[in-house]
Amino acid sequence: MKIEFKEEQKFTQWWLWLILLPIGLLPTIGIYKQIILGEPFGDKPMPDIGLIIFTIFIFSLLGLFKVMKLKTNIDNDKIEMSFFPFVKKTTKWTDMKKAEVINYGFVGGWGIRLRTKYGTVYNIKGNKGLAIELLNGKKYLIGTQKETEMYEIVKKACG
Repeated sequence: MKIEFKEEQKFTQWWLWLILLPIGLLPTIGIYKQIILGEPFGDKPMPDIGLIIFTIFIFSLLGLFKVMKLKTNIDNDKIEMSFFPFVKKTTKWTDMKKAEVINYGFVGGWGIRLRTKYGTVYNIKGNKGLAIELLNGKKYLIGTQKETEMYEIVKKACG
């Protein structure tokens, strides 16, 4: 019996981008006003180089949110998870003590959450995921938007 599951998630929540994009507007206005027009930006303007560095930092942060993605691939032998550009894990079924699809609630936000009761949580949105406990006692959780499909795959794999 062949088991195969694939999922790719990105930060596509409209409300998140409604918050993030205006953050990029502030340094853009500052660059325009202070460097192009030559007028100080704010009551206590930072030096031009500071404004440029701050702008680069903000746009790098926005770019990071754009490229981050959580990919999950499951087959007969293993679970592969990648939270690009930070983490890549491969776990064989034989190295697992337990794997179950759960509703983990809210773990303090999205992204990578350390030291939760589920171990490290990798999620992009929602509150459903595959909780994995390894034979060595370590735990981690992979968020999913395909809860039912993932549940069926895990049920087949754990038999």
